[in-house]
Amino acid sequence: MNPLLSRLQPYPFERLKQLFASVTPNPAYRPISLGIGEPKHATPEFIKKALAASMEGLAVYPPTAGTPQLRESFSRWLKTRYSLEVNASTQVLPVNGSREALFAFAQTVVDPNRQPIVVCPNPFYQIYEGAALLAGAEPYYAPSDPARNFAVNWDSVPEQVWARTQLLFVCSPGNPTGAVMPLDEWKKLFELSDRHGFVIASDECYSEIYFRDEPPLGGMEAAVKLGRSDFKNLVSFTSLSKRSNVPGLRSGFVAGDAQVLKQFLLYRTYHGSAMSPVVAEASIAAWGDEQHVVDNRALYRAKFAQVTPVLSAVLDVRLPDAGFYLWAGVGGSDIEFARDLLAQYNVTVLPGSYLAREVGGANPGAGRIRMALVAETTECAEAAQRIVQFVQSRSTKIK
Repeated sequence: MNPLLSRLQPYPFERLKQLFASVTPNPAYRPISLGIGEPKHATPEFIKKALAASMEGLAVYPPTAGTPQLRESFSRWLKTRYSLEVNASTQVLPVNGSREALFAFAQTVVDPNRQPIVVCPNPFYQIYEGAALLAGAEPYYAPSDPARNFAVNWDSVPEQVWARTQLLFVCSPGNPTGAVMPLDEWKKLFELSDRHGFVIASDECYSEIYFRDEPPLGGMEAAVKLGRSDFKNLVSFTSLSKRSNVPGLRSGFVAGDAQVLKQFLLYRTYHGSAMSPVVAEASIAAWGDEQHVVDNRALYRAKFAQVTPVLSAVLDVRLPDAGFYLWAGVGGSDIEFARDLLAQYNVTVLPGSYLAREVGGANPGAGRIRMALVAETTECAEAAQRIVQFVQSRSTKIK
């Protein structure tokens, strides 16, 4: 067996399952889960119809690079969303969701014979770590800064680490913090990439759920603003899962540096990761429509506007830049908070320490929880009221 498999840590949801194994939730309350970031809003009917109308595609093998029509749908969306001009033949590729692509990308980029380092945020999406380890690299965890709404502190990464870095995972908007990277941070990372030659993988799967008037800045958009229209050493990852409420479709695309994508396509050809023609047709329909995205964003905005003030009265939490998570400080053990909340009020949240790694004796997720506000507003509002009652009851007991 591959010995690198032994270096993988349990996935957060497996740890959560173990934590709750001995917990009996209070039967007086119906269960509400804020633990998993799985979109629960309705899938648009036109996407379902496009999927159902494309069943003839089951009879053919799909091209790994996707059809010209599929790639053109990606480039049109990039033009609409970011005013980007990309070559649909060389600068975009379909992927089966961003999770699969992020993992595979590390296997393409990393050269395990040169003591590689893969830098990622801390806290982070655990695929970054697993992808790095199985590529034969050493992960380096760049801490987030609570004073800047948990933006990553890239200045804390030592120069000797950057010198060995082959791949940098960026997540903007961030999971779990919701922080969006501004242009000056992109400029800093591009300069570091030029100096040391590493590739930047920009995970942007939450880009279409935001709460301010101005949409989040994308990595390729930042590159163009900084005169880097060739997208040198930059590949952006995006997905339909959150944007269009189709997590089961497993559909997204990557875009960026044509030379890097050429190598990624070679890897994917052998990896056997071509997108089904049925999924491709539904994806073309989804990328071609923005109204359902606007409507979906409005649902999240209304939900967060209702829930965030309720929770901020008892927890250290505020509206994120984007995404569908609340990253809340609980003033104590995040693990005990999650366990006791389930036992007493039948609400599931994810301990923040499960989404981070201890570095220098500190885990940046400790004392915080992640709440995924993915269910309907009434359910999320009820969960918020239960959390308030839970926190108030704990405060009374402490006194």
